[in-house]
Amino acid sequence: MSRRGQTTRETDWLTIFLYLGIVGIGFLMIYAVGYSEHPDVFDFSAKHGVQLRWIGISLVVGIFTLILDARFFRFFAYPIYGFSVLLLVAVLLFGVEIAGSRSWFNIPFLGRFQPAEFAKFGACLALAAFLSGFNVSLSKSMKQRLQAMAIILIPMGLILLQGDAGSALVFTALFIVLFRAGMPALLYMIGLIVVALSVIALLFEPLAILGILSLFFMLVFIGNFRERQLWWLLAFTGLVTMTYLGYQYDIMEYMLALDGTVLLLLAVLLSQRKRGKLVGLIMGILVMSTLYAFSVNYAFNNILESHQQDRLNVWLKPGEVDPLGAGYNLRQSKLAIGSGGLAGRGFLKGEITRLKYVPEQSTDFIFCTIGEEHGFIGSFVLIGLYISLILRITFVAERQREVFSRMYAYGVASILFFHFFINIGMTMGVMPIIGIPLPLVSYGGSSLLSFTILLAVLIKLDNTRLTRI
Repeated sequence: MSRRGQTTRETDWLTIFLYLGIVGIGFLMIYAVGYSEHPDVFDFSAKHGVQLRWIGISLVVGIFTLILDARFFRFFAYPIYGFSVLLLVAVLLFGVEIAGSRSWFNIPFLGRFQPAEFAKFGACLALAAFLSGFNVSLSKSMKQRLQAMAIILIPMGLILLQGDAGSALVFTALFIVLFRAGMPALLYMIGLIVVALSVIALLFEPLAILGILSLFFMLVFIGNFRERQLWWLLAFTGLVTMTYLGYQYDIMEYMLALDGTVLLLLAVLLSQRKRGKLVGLIMGILVMSTLYAFSVNYAFNNILESHQQDRLNVWLKPGEVDPLGAGYNLRQSKLAIGSGGLAGRGFLKGEITRLKYVPEQSTDFIFCTIGEEHGFIGSFVLIGLYISLILRITFVAERQREVFSRMYAYGVASILFFHFFINIGMTMGVMPIIGIPLPLVSYGGSSLLSFTILLAVLIKLDNTRLTRI
């Protein structure tokens, strides 16, 4: 068999067909959003016309990527990463500010370009190159863990400086790659606990968290308390309750309540000498958790911008948010999705879509259009395509012989999953609204081109998996 015939046979056509299917659905939905004002499919002044142009550019770039030698991406992984970081620095200096975020370049004839999207590709390549290096072991070397995390955190920090928290959070998905590469599971457990505590800190007062955690740890010891020590249990419960009530009704000062609880834990420590180390550890956890809760509340009220506070409040406290103010987007999004029913209103027949009742419906909230016009069935089909694509990429990752190709594939799957899960979740109110596009569907050339390159490089690496790169 000829080299060309073998290359064609080894090409992962299923991934290509899934990609083309999702891109096609995206174009139709963007067209549906602007149909009432621009009915001509080839109206290049409309958003769907601009998107059609970007689809053409992305396909050309994707085909060119497939022509390149697969070794190119490994040998130039770090230079590509460095170039993407330089673009992030350049956009801070020379970029265009839109909606409070300096994240865009204006390119003649093409419109806006967002370097953060290209940085995802650069980070995937650099992380794969590092993890495939000689004698790299994240399970043993703390230095190598920090180096791997730095590859993720550098572009993430630069994007945060641009004021685009949503795009920055996408890079946290690459920690899934580190886990697959051997990062200790304990670090992820600690991370999940910190995230959970952050959410709890925004829902409850810090002292309430102290009381809840204190009661929880108290129950750990309840089985070991002898009858003569029951008074310690009653005293512990009573004082924790009193300190919380005192804080709630301003009867005692903040620090007095905290100090009283710490002194109480010291008393427990002294009464349980045999278990002193364990109780001391628990006391430290309680104090640190409470201080962290205070810091989360302070950051929320004094560091975050008002629109960022509104987005979190819409997610965590929807009943307390003005439905015509900060909660308007989510309210309209749910109405649009719910109005579609089982089979939807029909293509180009969505009233909420046609009358533009949902802001940003061609970008962040484009899933509303799918839900309204095609209902549960159409939404299920699109979600099924995404899940199929992610599972396919995971399968492709596991069949790679080279560590570089495997780690890169997991990077692509992680970023795609994060976008897909968060975007659809935020349109239904189960995830915070952080302003990231639905991959390959939302309007935007930067995002479409970025995911096209990510997938094209993956297909090229998989195409040469039987030969060393």
